Amino acid sequence: MDDLQKLLIERECERLVTKYCHLVDHGQAAQVAELFTEDGVWASPEATMTGREQIRAGFQRRQEDTARMSRHVCCNLLVEVVDEDHAGGVVYLTLYRADGDPARRVSPSAAPSVVGEYRDRFRRTPDGWRFAKREIEVSFLGG
Repeated sequence: MDDLQKLLIERECERLVTKYCHLVDHGQAAQVAELFTEDGVWASPEATMTGREQIRAGFQRRQEDTARMSRHVCCNLLVEVVDEDHAGGVVYLTLYRADGDPARRVSPSAAPSVVGEYRDRFRRTPDGWRFAKREIEVSFLGG
C-alpha cells in the first residue's frame, strides 16, 4: 500500500467521524446506524449496542429527544491504517448538550457535559468504510 492509498483511507475514516457528529447534532441520529458495519458495536460506560438494528433503535431514541440540543466537538483525530480493509483511530470529544424548548435556536452555555475520547475501529465494506466499533472513554463529566 502506498502513501496515497493510506491518505485516502485516513480521509474516509475522518469523514465518518465528522458525519457521525453532524447526524447526531442535527436531528438525524437514527441514520448513524448506516455508518456502522452490520455487526458493528457502539459502546459507552452506560450501554453497548451491537448490530445496526440495536444502534438504529438507540439513536432513534436520541433523535426523538427533540428537547436536547448537542454539539459534538471532535479534534486531534489520529487514524492508523492497518491494511487495505482495516484501520483504527482515536479522536478527542468535547460534548455540549442542553435540554429545553425544541423550537429554540440557541441554548445557554455551560461546561461541557463530557470530555473524553472515541476509540474507533474502521473496516472497509462493499459500501465503503464503516465503523466496526466505536467506544467512548470518558475522562471528565460535567455537572
